[in-house]
Amino acid sequence: MRSEGVIEPNEYTFVAVLTACVRFCRFSLGVQIHGLIVKSGFLNSVFVCNSVMSLYAKLCSSDDVVKVFDEMPQRDVASWNTVISSLVKEGLFDKAFDLFYEMNRVGGVEADSFTLSTLLSSCTSDSMRGRELHGRAIRVGLRPEMSVSNALIGFYAKCGDVKKVENLYEMMSVRDGFTLTEMITAYMTFGMVDSAVEMFEKIPEKNTISYNALMAGFCRNGYGSKALRLFTEMLLRGVALTDFSLTSAVDACGLVSEKKVSEQIHGFCIKFGCASNPCIQTALLDMCTRCERMTDAEEMFEQWPSSLDISKATTSILGGYYRNGLPEKALSLFHQTLWEEKLVLDEVSLSLIVAVCGTLGFREMGDQIHGYALKGGYSSDVGLGNSLISMYSKCCHFNDAIRVFNTMREHDLVSLNSLISCYILQRNGDEALTLWMKMNKEGIKPDTVTLALVISAYRYTESNKLSTCRDLFVSMETTYGILPTTEHYTAFVRVLGHWGLLEEAEETVNSMPFQPEVSVLRALLDSCRVHSNTSIAKRVAKLILSTKPDNPSEYILKSNIYSASGLWHRSEMIREEMRERGYRKHPSRSWIIHGNMIHSFHARDTSHPQEKDIYSGLEILIMECLKAGYEPDTEFVLQEVDELMKKSFLFHHSAKLAVTYGILTTKNRGKPVRVVKNVMLCGDCHEFFKHVSVVVKREIVLRDSSGFHRFVNGKCSCKDLW
Repeated sequence: MRSEGVIEPNEYTFVAVLTACVRFCRFSLGVQIHGLIVKSGFLNSVFVCNSVMSLYAKLCSSDDVVKVFDEMPQRDVASWNTVISSLVKEGLFDKAFDLFYEMNRVGGVEADSFTLSTLLSSCTSDSMRGRELHGRAIRVGLRPEMSVSNALIGFYAKCGDVKKVENLYEMMSVRDGFTLTEMITAYMTFGMVDSAVEMFEKIPEKNTISYNALMAGFCRNGYGSKALRLFTEMLLRGVALTDFSLTSAVDACGLVSEKKVSEQIHGFCIKFGCASNPCIQTALLDMCTRCERMTDAEEMFEQWPSSLDISKATTSILGGYYRNGLPEKALSLFHQTLWEEKLVLDEVSLSLIVAVCGTLGFREMGDQIHGYALKGGYSSDVGLGNSLISMYSKCCHFNDAIRVFNTMREHDLVSLNSLISCYILQRNGDEALTLWMKMNKEGIKPDTVTLALVISAYRYTESNKLSTCRDLFVSMETTYGILPTTEHYTAFVRVLGHWGLLEEAEETVNSMPFQPEVSVLRALLDSCRVHSNTSIAKRVAKLILSTKPDNPSEYILKSNIYSASGLWHRSEMIREEMRERGYRKHPSRSWIIHGNMIHSFHARDTSHPQEKDIYSGLEILIMECLKAGYEPDTEFVLQEVDELMKKSFLFHHSAKLAVTYGILTTKNRGKPVRVVKNVMLCGDCHEFFKHVSVVVKREIVLRDSSGFHRFVNGKCSCKDLW
């Protein structure tokens, strides 16, 4: 057209060509057209300038959009909307609102439904701006507009105001698929999964967006299996998949933690050429860490493309090490990546490394991270505060944990759960129940975790409060709308077992409305051990042996039951089956922090540089404790060896080695010897440490999977009930 010189382009030509450039992503040509527009003198046309701004908005170049806008001699509502939406798209919310206020001051142009819905999408849950926009929409008569109502639903969903959301929905005379999708997202935000599914079913023509909203909601609420079933339905129905669909499917795999399913989804992403997408690749790495594929995760991390954000990948692999019982690897990688500048310290990574310090009982390192967080301005983050409460609790610094809680500007339910857990770790049930009563008075609704913790607290209070525990357990559904789960039954059975009510505990297990999982049966079996009730123990053991093991700990329990009964052949068969399924037992170990280093020990460990001193010191301790009345209990040795060898195995348990090392290396006799064990302490070690505390006149503080044991003057804080 231009080369023939027959017809000169006019404003309509430029608008059409720029629209085509945006639609077909011919941005470089669009920029050239902009130059031609300037030369041709068409910048005085509102329509042409609006098209130029749309081009730069698509390029995410808000500076160029604002520059064109500022040079426009005349503007219409589309001009204002284009520049405001461009700023919102790039997260420049304050500038967007400044322009909106300027638009109101200038006059002559009224904000329309697009203006308000765009600005509403930028409002966060703590923003008064959203409520101001709601009021304006009512005043100018735009509230009934469908796009405005949809945006208001999205805003109040962020605010957590379910009544406002439902009222807005009911007031809408016309609704579309986007309205219903907004309601799905809102209900999922509130945890109202069934209501979200009902909304989904109401959509006459379901599309990718509605499917994605429901699938992401399932993932957000922990329903990984439902999300995967929905993903399968999308495939069968031929619904177009987006990167968002695949990211949710990958996240769902991480939730269900099934290795084979994760491998299938991983292969699907590679087959369709999506595995290199930054969001999907990060999700795949995280999925591998959650599905027993740490080797694959490490390989992905080592080959991470330099063009992608390495910090998110580092945070994922750190989380993987933490979840898979490899805290030392997590700490080592943390130091390495921090030095190599591959890790950005933010609320998420700081919370994660604080959790690692808590698992290790590494208070000194935790203190350093806490100090960095305070200097870096992260002290107001609730998630980090919760992690600090947990860390100090696990490091036996309960006053510091309480101090963190008291200095937090705001608390959520996790904060309260963390503090209850803090009291339970120190076996202080009365304080935990005092906090629970305070929560009730303030009308704070508990979740499933809260109730499981509160039930557990009754193990560490007076027996006359047991009836209150029963009432709470029985009324969970009617009072709080929470059905008792395996975790609640496990906690309640442990409480009954703790107080010696083994018959009632057994009756509770037998009357469960669903098949009791091994964790419930194990709670009863442990109580039988403590109270030496062999008849109930035999019945419980039979039930455990009749179940199909589902994880390494269940295989080990089953194997140990056979070993304790002298059925060595069957025990070995169970372990062989475990190996065939690819399960690996995390070995029992104990560790101690000394000289800012983690000194870890396995049973009969000879790898420590001071091994000779440790074994010599332990032999002396054993001799002195035997003189003081210690009698080795070889029932805790589950190997088919003679009695002499059993004693040798018993004497060199990991906890004994760690405590001996602590006694040898801590010169301050007034300072407790602090040890952490990754599983429950055996009965023989427990008895041994009571004697050690008398022989060496030292306090020994040991944390195992049941909580803290304080051994002082021949007694333990757990009162021999753990």
